[in-house]
This record gives sequence, structure tokens and C-alpha cells, in this order.
Amino acid sequence: MFHQYKNVIEDGDLVVVYLNPESMLTATVKAGGILNNKYGSFKHNDMIGRKYGTMVKSHDGKGFVYILHPTPALWTQVVPHRTQILYLPDISFISMYLDLKPGKVVIESGTGSGSFSHSLVRTIAPTGHLYTFEYHELRAETARKEFIEHNLTDIVTIEHRDVLANGFGKVGIADAVFLDLPAPWDAVASAKEALRRDTIGRVCSFSPCIEQVQRTALALDEHGFADIRMYECLVKDHEIRTLPMPDIEEAINGQKVNFKLNKNDRKKRKLESGTSTPTGEGSTSSEVMLSKPADQARGHTSYLTFAILAPEVKI
Repeated sequence: MFHQYKNVIEDGDLVVVYLNPESMLTATVKAGGILNNKYGSFKHNDMIGRKYGTMVKSHDGKGFVYILHPTPALWTQVVPHRTQILYLPDISFISMYLDLKPGKVVIESGTGSGSFSHSLVRTIAPTGHLYTFEYHELRAETARKEFIEHNLTDIVTIEHRDVLANGFGKVGIADAVFLDLPAPWDAVASAKEALRRDTIGRVCSFSPCIEQVQRTALALDEHGFADIRMYECLVKDHEIRTLPMPDIEEAINGQKVNFKLNKNDRKKRKLESGTSTPTGEGSTSSEVMLSKPADQARGHTSYLTFAILAPEVKI
């Protein structure tokens, strides 16, 4: 369902219920069902047969919600966190550098909460395949159930397996390998074995610590990988503010008015106007939009290590 767009909501569909930009949830639409949240009570029968993206009003008149088609991007925002997940900036960057597209075969370890797995499926569908491995048995089984519920079993094969100890068990089938492991350097040999040798193979390691990057880069070099490089992927929000831009005459008049005000009035005027440079009465000054970086970057620091494996040349 995540890689096949549907236009109309049907009985049994998994949908994303959009409450506001900071609040979304998932629900399975069933005839006769009712969804209750802070905006009211919503009958599933009112959703069935309507187009995705439709606004549905509550029966008690408290509010409304939008019913959206589940996509990997939306799933990343609503997925139950069983582990730390990858977010869209990392996902898009990795997908580009691994040269992923329909028909590619990808190996992923570990599966975790399945956020990246869903994005991989959409990228390589309909003819590609994802082999994903998770060493934690409960997480593996939970992800397996989600893949079944989301109708992804034709593209995804998940296995409970400790790849650090036992490898991937795959030889020469993958176009790309993604490693999200505590000791990715121990999986480099298995990644090399799993990559195809008739074309350029690509590998990416996701690590939170620079020490992990150093050991992984050394292992990649020892096993014949080339073009080894590391990137730090960060997201920084920006605030957009509108400020008045008075001309010279308005600025002079404003300063004259400001000079006559006592200290308390000046402070009050600044708070009310939102600017420390008040203009004269009847001002018609223009405005400018300023972009200011927020105080902190959003999310955690992550290091992405990429490398390629040249194809074997037969003489």
C-alpha cells in the first residue's frame, strides 16, 4: 500500500489522520468503526468512499481532521519508536548516494522501527527487493507484522539474524548495503560478499560516534573499498520575521517621538510594536522578511560513511 497510490478510501485501509502539523496518528478504517480524539468523534463510514486528503468533520461539532494516504514520509512521523529512527534528511541523502531506484536490490541491517525500510521500498519498487535484518527477535517480529499489514511482503524479506556474528548469508546479489549497527566494521566483510561484482557496489554506514566512523573507514579500506567519505547530516530550523524598514524622514520623525517618551513608555512601545525603532504616526514604511537561524539544530548528530566497491574485471 505504501508504494501503490490509492485515490479513494476503502474498508480495511490504513490511513494517517492529520490533526495538526505536530500531531498525526494512524487508524485502520473499518465499517461501523469510530475514531475519537481531542477534536471529536469521527465515524469510519464517513471516510469510506471519499478521496484521500478529504477533510472530515466530527459528529459532535468539535472540529475536523484530514484523512491522508500513508506514505513513507508520513510513516516516519507516526511510526512507533522501538529504536532511534532515521528521518527524511538522512533518508533522502542516503538514498541519493546509494543510487537507489526501481529494480535495485538492497540489504539493510538493522531494521529497527522500520522507518528507513518503508522509504527503501518506495524507492526500489515495484521490481526491486529489500532484505532487512534485525538481531532483536521481538523487533524483528513486530516489523514483520507491519510489513504484512502494509502489503509489502512482495518486496521485503525480513530475517531475525545477528549479522555481526553470522553475516548476511547472501552472496553477490545486492546493489547496495546499509549498515546501522553498533560495530559496523565487523560487517564490512559480509557486505562485500553480498554485493554484486559485475557492477559498482555501494555501502553506507550510519553512526552516532566519530570513533565508529574511523574504525569503519579503516575496515572499508582493508577490504578494497574506494572513494570512502563521511558526511554529517544536520537540520537547522529558521524563523521568519517581518520588520518595518522606514525611510530616512520616517526614521528621524520616529526618533524625535521616541526622545519625548519616558523610559517606561519607550519600553512599552517596544513591546507593543515588536521593534526598537518606532516610526512616526501614519508611517507607510515598507517591510522586509528576515530569516534567522533557530537556536539549536533539530535532531541528533549523525555521521554517514559511504564507499564504493569496483566491479571485477575479467581478462
